Amino acid sequence: MATDGNLSGRKGHLSLISKDPEQVQTLRCCLHLEAPVSQIATATGIHHKIQWCDRGLYDWLVGVGLTPAKSRTIGPLAVPDNAFADFFRGCIDGDGTVLVYVDGYHATRQPNYVYERLYVSLVSASLRFLDWIRASVSRIVGVFGAIHLSGRRDRPLWTLRYAKAESIRLLRWMYYSPDVPCLGRKRAMASRFLVPLGRASRRSVGRPRVGWLYTDPARDM
Repeated sequence: MATDGNLSGRKGHLSLISKDPEQVQTLRCCLHLEAPVSQIATATGIHHKIQWCDRGLYDWLVGVGLTPAKSRTIGPLAVPDNAFADFFRGCIDGDGTVLVYVDGYHATRQPNYVYERLYVSLVSASLRFLDWIRASVSRIVGVFGAIHLSGRRDRPLWTLRYAKAESIRLLRWMYYSPDVPCLGRKRAMASRFLVPLGRASRRSVGRPRVGWLYTDPARDM
């Protein structure tokens, strides 16, 4: 709801629009919604939409800091540390990217100079929102990332990006269980970095890890 979701100006009315039907169906399942999912045509193709009315949820979302027409005004939200992994994962599913690719830029000069790149990134039109997420993740997980400006001058966008070593720690933190609600295609990109290695020597911030047990990610680095 902090990314692709929308709080209508009509109090109590909420919606979510996404190009990924799985994302809409996941929200529908998590909230036990009976509202149907519809398809709408946009300039970028077919998107999937669910809209419903829930005065209690609407008021709760406003209470944690969300507002209608929030894209450029969203700021810090009242998200507790023990739920931040789930919140961050939801943001990545909405406006983020898990990118894995092979960089062979220097291979023409030296065949051995081929590297695997991994980046976890999140885009927002609100710098305040990304500053808050970056500071919160730094405090909880101990990774720092960097924020870069992009987009048109009159409609700037900012990107919070984490490079490979930090991204691996983030992925193991946000996908702490094999059955957490998430967008499957992004989880699939991360799956090779979530190999079970043993039992964690200490409990990380977040909900209990169920199913997969890891060694301490900080030690793996």
